[in-house]
Amino acid sequence: KMREVALVYLDRSGGLQKFVQDCKKYSDSKQSYAVYHFIISINPSDIAELDATLGNHILHNPIQAAQIFQSVCFIAIKTLSLIEQLQTEAQISILLKPTHLPPLPSYVLSLAAFPFNYTSQRFYMSEGIAIAMGIVTKYTQGARFLCTEETCQFSKGFRYIRVHLPGATESATVRNDFVCSLCSSPLQEDMKFRVLGDKQIVEMIDAKVLNALKGYSNDKSHFRIQTFTVFLRDELANKMKIGNHYKIIGIPACVQNGLQATACIEVNSIQLCKPSGPSFVSDNFKYLLSLTASSCWRFTAILANIFASQVVPPGTYNTLKLAILLSLVQTCDKENADYLDLLIVTSDTLVIDRLLNYSLCLLPRGIRHPPYSDIFPSVSKDKHGTGSASIQACSAVLAKGGICYIGGLASYKRDKLELLHSVLESRATTVFIPGKKYGEEADQQVTISLQTNFWSYVDSSSKKHIQKDNFLIGQMDMSLIPPNLVDGFGLLIHDEFPSCQLSSPLVHHILKKAIHPEAMLYKVSQQFRMQDYEE
Repeated sequence: KMREVALVYLDRSGGLQKFVQDCKKYSDSKQSYAVYHFIISINPSDIAELDATLGNHILHNPIQAAQIFQSVCFIAIKTLSLIEQLQTEAQISILLKPTHLPPLPSYVLSLAAFPFNYTSQRFYMSEGIAIAMGIVTKYTQGARFLCTEETCQFSKGFRYIRVHLPGATESATVRNDFVCSLCSSPLQEDMKFRVLGDKQIVEMIDAKVLNALKGYSNDKSHFRIQTFTVFLRDELANKMKIGNHYKIIGIPACVQNGLQATACIEVNSIQLCKPSGPSFVSDNFKYLLSLTASSCWRFTAILANIFASQVVPPGTYNTLKLAILLSLVQTCDKENADYLDLLIVTSDTLVIDRLLNYSLCLLPRGIRHPPYSDIFPSVSKDKHGTGSASIQACSAVLAKGGICYIGGLASYKRDKLELLHSVLESRATTVFIPGKKYGEEADQQVTISLQTNFWSYVDSSSKKHIQKDNFLIGQMDMSLIPPNLVDGFGLLIHDEFPSCQLSSPLVHHILKKAIHPEAMLYKVSQQFRMQDYEE
């Protein structure tokens, strides 16, 4: 009965027509394969409407459900004479690709939630950010084995076919200890018929990690964040870009590598998550805009004046706050977008650091770069035992469509500053992968675009800095910063207050906040909240 329902569904959904076209490609090649690979798109809602039993079977036993479609496809090929070379049902490999899953908690997989049920081998939905990507390598999609006993009837034909299943390692698909079920002689692989496919290993992490990387957060809750391994095979290889946020549907599995076991997901479908825009702008801002409509500058000036009143008093650092707001609204993850990078020359790094940290939190992707890690992508060996190269994301990639705050420039060596200048000029960085080191025949170069604004500051009170006296009136001492870097940043701002002349309101603000960190010191902080600026 399930086979009949599967055939009806394929006919109604257009899947049968696509299947016939896929068969034609194999038939036209006139080549005989050990395995014929087909992808069938499944809409769980439609199939459950047609037959609840089969719908349930697909959602909760996808590997067994694939065998039902395998049987239907084999009958269709033989009945319609679609592939003359095909001999046995075992030669057909079916990948079921669900369009979506029921929006219920039991279908959502999170590594932060326990228990992590990786043994069920059913479909789950998960989402996260791709933070490491391996290069595409080959794996055995299917293989043909023959009995070594020449008189055995299974010494020829396509009786013994091994096909990759979710979570299976290469050694599980292809080994040398298989024996014939008829005469118990060893089986040997017919290498001419081995079918190879593309495989890519991706490390993903929950999007909550972005909150942890801001360096400051109002969120007091604690959560556990851990990367999870994702396998992209065949047509899904290279479908992800490092730093992007994806929803995936796949089957969890546990891959054994020596003594280590790794929880992973074999992906069946990928969907890019687009950031949702603001739902509304607050009534206070709308009212302020209507009051200041007669001037094209007044609204912006008031916004800058009262911005970040939790960190600095209204009316202070107005030029810097205006520049920060301009940089914040200039964020998007489109190619060739306009970027506004900020470089601040200051003698009071503590207040500036607090102000920039606070401003980062207005964006979903505001990243405070930790000094112990790389700003730009790096290459390391894949930890799953393949020995291939894996490109690791970094602060600049994770800040895609947002801000990467890299702290003080003085903490970076010359080579890092030169790389930063190159990125500011081109908005891209190139990762070199030496072939010999990572088991590849040739060296590779991977170019990664970096769609983010950069913020940084220079400490003008640094002991390393020797003040020069022979400057003309109105000229500024720029010996602190490499000259090419000054041109790389879109906007250079000089601190408004020398450290010896901190304004009285700022001193009062800092002292009051030290005594009462949660206190609202100004009425305007209640009228225009951080959330309003975020929206």
